[in-house]
Amino acid sequence: MLALLAPGQGSQSPGFLSPWLEDPKAAELLSNWSDAIGLDLTRLGTVATADEIRDTANAQPLLVAGGMIGASTLFGADLSSISYIAGHSVGEITAAAICGAIDEVSAIKLVHARGAQMAIAAKNSNTGMSAVLGGERQAVLDAIAAQGLTAANENGGGQIVAAGSLSALAALSENPPEGARVRALAVSGAFHTSTMAPAVSPLAKLGASLICSDSKIPFISNKDGAVIEDSREILDRIVGQIASPVRWDLCMNTLAKCGVTGIIEVPPAGTLAGLVKRAQSEIETFTLKSPEDLAAAGKFIAKHGGN
Repeated sequence: MLALLAPGQGSQSPGFLSPWLEDPKAAELLSNWSDAIGLDLTRLGTVATADEIRDTANAQPLLVAGGMIGASTLFGADLSSISYIAGHSVGEITAAAICGAIDEVSAIKLVHARGAQMAIAAKNSNTGMSAVLGGERQAVLDAIAAQGLTAANENGGGQIVAAGSLSALAALSENPPEGARVRALAVSGAFHTSTMAPAVSPLAKLGASLICSDSKIPFISNKDGAVIEDSREILDRIVGQIASPVRWDLCMNTLAKCGVTGIIEVPPAGTLAGLVKRAQSEIETFTLKSPEDLAAAGKFIAKHGGN
């Protein structure tokens, strides 16, 4: 049984779209999406610097575009081999487009607005995020709460991301939980916390205006690991998740409980496959990083695809 996973912010790297755009169809798609939002995704995905694509307003549309291109190139319109789909944070928008809950242009418009609104909410907030690696889960959560921080991402595999004021994050780093180390993340604010609350209302308004279609693949939600098939609920959960923690650990638990035997991570792949390997080692992983991986991906689908 096969699941498709879409990565979140931080997984991008300079030029990761270059090999995919050698396909004229992919290049045309990206050009059309760029026109739809007034942002040159082709340049961002090929020649932009690491600093430029780290910017939330640029990173998020780029990530969704990359995931959609990878999935489209690999599967075309035939999604029958995929049993479940999930995305991490902004990757949920990628997943929603791939499963057909919303169309690709709507996904690009939504993620463009999401990135812009989150950047606005983060501006001058003096907040950030740090990964807490290792340690016992409850001890880590207690240490995060003791500093007035939020466990914004529970990623499983011994990784929890704390978010909140920069001073509190510094204090956590100076006094980490037993057996853990704290690593600051290069982000502009405390995503998936109350700091992002101002972004929810404008995104909810945009989301309400988008047309939803029947989802072709059951969607595993970041909110609680639940399997969701109603497209409007998928979209509503995606919007609400902006200011709420990501429970990727529960998503991976759901993959295992549902009998998934293999996952393919769409571009820019690597991060989620690594988490699955650590947390659910019985599930085989495949990272779709470039068109050179397509033939091997086809064999992986033949092994795990279908119900």
